[in-house]
Amino acid sequence: MLAACERAPQFKSTDITGADYGKEIALTDHTGKPRTLADFRGKAVVVNFGFTHCPDVCPTTLADIASSIRKLGPDADRVQVLFVTVDPERDTPEILSKYVTAFDPRFLGMHGDLEATRKVAKEFKVYFEKRKDGNVDHSAQSYVIDPQGRLRLFVRHDRIATDLADDLRALLESAS
Repeated sequence: MLAACERAPQFKSTDITGADYGKEIALTDHTGKPRTLADFRGKAVVVNFGFTHCPDVCPTTLADIASSIRKLGPDADRVQVLFVTVDPERDTPEILSKYVTAFDPRFLGMHGDLEATRKVAKEFKVYFEKRKDGNVDHSAQSYVIDPQGRLRLFVRHDRIATDLADDLRALLESAS
């Protein structure tokens, strides 16, 4: 039996601890620095996929994530948000920089060429397809990785505003 301090956290989002995917990201952040998930060990990582020209779900989701992060107070510094573009042809580092930092200056926009983007999307079981009108159809979930680098949560886009702050708080407390 686990001691009280060793009990698994209770999450509002879907606990996918032990999933055999979502183990790696190898992209470049909007500042030009190559990044992998290992760069963020010690922090909880929220991974979201989208594109800067998105008319609806992407900006709403990032606003909800930013609001959730602010609710953490000083613990917000123990969280890193990664916005992975699924439109690498249009989302240049300069565009990503302006876009993601408008939500929170700590957010990082992640990009790569189409092949690298497809590889990361496949690793996280994210679908995306560019339409003829320039929009990109894509999956809208986010993922949370714990400070030890393990994929822990699947968060539906419509639940971020209500669940993410509590889930991050529980995850960070269990990691302390």
